[in-house]
Amino acid sequence: MSAVFPTVREVLALDPVRHGAPRVVAGDDGLDRPVRWVHVAEVPDIATLLGGGELVLTTGIGLPADDAGLRAFIGDLADVGVSGLVVELGRRYLSGVPRVMAAAADRRGLPLVELRRATPFVRITEAVHALIVDAQLTELRATEEIHQRFNDLSVEGADTAEVIRQAAELSGCPVVLENLSRQVLGYDPAGESAELLLDGWEQHSRRIRPAGRTAYDLDSGWLVTTVGARGQDWGRLLLRWPASGDVPSAQAGEPTNGPPTRLTILIERAASTLALGRLIRRDAEGLERQIHRTLLTALLDHSRPVDEVGLRAKALGVVLDRRHLVGVMVRHRADDAAGEISPEAAQARLRDLAEAVGQAVREAKLTALTSAVDDHSVGALLALPDPAAEDRALSAFASALHRVRLDAGTGRASTAGVDPARGAGPAAVIVAAGSGVGSLREARRSLVEARQIAEAARRDRRDLPIFRLPHVGLAGLLHLLRDEPRLQTFVERELGTLLEYDARHPREQLLDTLRAYLEQGRNKSAAAAAAHLSRPAFYERLARIARILDVDLDSVEAALSLHVALLALEAVRAP
Repeated sequence: MSAVFPTVREVLALDPVRHGAPRVVAGDDGLDRPVRWVHVAEVPDIATLLGGGELVLTTGIGLPADDAGLRAFIGDLADVGVSGLVVELGRRYLSGVPRVMAAAADRRGLPLVELRRATPFVRITEAVHALIVDAQLTELRATEEIHQRFNDLSVEGADTAEVIRQAAELSGCPVVLENLSRQVLGYDPAGESAELLLDGWEQHSRRIRPAGRTAYDLDSGWLVTTVGARGQDWGRLLLRWPASGDVPSAQAGEPTNGPPTRLTILIERAASTLALGRLIRRDAEGLERQIHRTLLTALLDHSRPVDEVGLRAKALGVVLDRRHLVGVMVRHRADDAAGEISPEAAQARLRDLAEAVGQAVREAKLTALTSAVDDHSVGALLALPDPAAEDRALSAFASALHRVRLDAGTGRASTAGVDPARGAGPAAVIVAAGSGVGSLREARRSLVEARQIAEAARRDRRDLPIFRLPHVGLAGLLHLLRDEPRLQTFVERELGTLLEYDARHPREQLLDTLRAYLEQGRNKSAAAAAAHLSRPAFYERLARIARILDVDLDSVEAALSLHVALLALEAVRAP
């Protein structure tokens, strides 16, 4: 993508300038500086009137006659950040500019150009300013297209992959979406090698540390913005500019060394669209099922008063007041993220499961709100007459769901002796139940607990008809919370400095040393043996880790916090 402002090199190629037979006598390395404006000057103290980025035209008639004055004149221009100096020969300087002027310009890296033939300066200024205005108009049109494109994507409810693809197409640059733990959620290489783009991504991303919510990291060449909504950030969107990764070196006074303004607008609009899309959920359920979903979602998200939920549920024939309530989640053991089936087929499969759950509730003669609650899970809030009925009701529900799915033809795995409602076949589902509660105000706790148990149970190979909280350990709990930004923030707070150190020193990998120390119960001798290091070397590494993290590794509380953070990091990195 071309920048808004032309470079000195591009200005020298314009016909009015070429008419003057230009010759670069100094500062060749600065010819790619942008020209923000053209200014004609015939006084030696013009630098005080400039703001940087100007191409100064002069005949030299007002310049100092002494060498010191010429050096000071060039130095003032370089200090203010002008793009270059063009001197027309013939009035003050006949055969060429003074050597001292050329030497001073070369020393400061300031492009110095001679015009060996008389040229009306007004033609140069008109041509350059027209070029700048045309470029700005092009930039404005591109910005309008960006706004229109992402407005359309928001209205259409485009998925994450499409938003990222459009951002890469409009920019012509690679785009990556990551979560707070630097795990890639989506990307588009914009025609480049995806393997090269994502190789060692986490370590590379940790070295990209721009200042601000949206900023350009000059060292890495990445434009970065934070992605989030409703005050909760959950990721970063990164765009690499230029695509080659060769970022121009900084020059004093240049308007910018980063990407064009339109790319900043583009990445922020893309991030807003991604955040909005995360909030929008579309479904093609019937009206009654939509109301069930609205009420379950309201309990999970606190989006409606609890009394209103109870009143609307009662109007549907589901009495929740003065009942023993149990949250249940049902989901397929295998996700569809691998792309084995299309999104449409995945939605159809989820609707089939929701229908099966609803039918199982009816066959078990239970009262409940039932609906899909996310892209993978179907929730149910069972309303029981008393706590004593809980175990019996859950067993009846699980058995009824098994029968319903077999009757629906989804139980092919049972012919091989695997229960499709519990087994590990492709059609297997997990039934998870939260702790029973005595009021509607506590129902959310039971539903959230059931969802967490269902997610953690995917890593459990046991054949259980119903998973309950005692079946889930700490590792499973952290795994099901791996997408929670607060957990990712905890990991970054506890281990971020050590991960950044390892990213800068890939041969040391102090994180592995810390893991060995904690997994061996802080037994340094056993940990050194497990890490295949001598004890002095291992002790030295532990001391370095303590300095980097600023913690006392002998502290039980500090070690426990670090151990939980390590388990959480492994959960976040797990596919």
